[in-house]
Amino acid sequence: MIVADPAAFIRENTRLQPVPHAPEISLWLADEITPIWRLTEEELGEMGVPPPFWAIAWAGGQALSRYVLDHPHEVAGKRVLDFAAGSGLVGVAAMKAGAASVLCADIDPFCQAAVAANAAANAVTLAFTDQNLLDAPPPDVDVICAGDICYEKPMTQAVLAWLAQARAQGVRVLIGDPGRTYFPRTGLDFLAEYRVPTTRELEDQEIKRASVWSMP
Repeated sequence: MIVADPAAFIRENTRLQPVPHAPEISLWLADEITPIWRLTEEELGEMGVPPPFWAIAWAGGQALSRYVLDHPHEVAGKRVLDFAAGSGLVGVAAMKAGAASVLCADIDPFCQAAVAANAAANAVTLAFTDQNLLDAPPPDVDVICAGDICYEKPMTQAVLAWLAQARAQGVRVLIGDPGRTYFPRTGLDFLAEYRVPTTRELEDQEIKRASVWSMP
């Protein structure tokens, strides 16, 4: 069975709930009581569904969202890119903080439906692209927000190089990360740290320290 209607799949397999560290925002998320939570990667693959990263409010994204909500001057009146947007959490936060516009970018085909559902749930407008932005120069925006981008070494290196290119063009770059293995320990400016509620089924602890950094 191949999922023909991602929007319906999201409604049927997640539930609308407040984000733990940014409760002003509600997202369609998977948890222990939703069907998708217990599906294995193999079962999802048979349905044509990539691992549903869009159904989880990851710690780095929660930290970045909290920072943007608490420091609206970072995005107010500005054009923002939510890179590797997943659920669109950071994009929603940026719009709530007064961004002029937000473009959410993710290559996962389900993210477009997830971002649309979450934008509607929070009464904000989010644009979306499924283009791999790493294949081209950074777009013409004022701020790039990137949460939880340091899972794999080659991808981390590629993304950081692309973000550095954006920074060299004058773009403000904000990164949220909970201490992933490949997160760089030097070369960034520390902005804030948060203790983000999570779950042991996803992370190694129930409270994850997640920080927000900027490129100097």
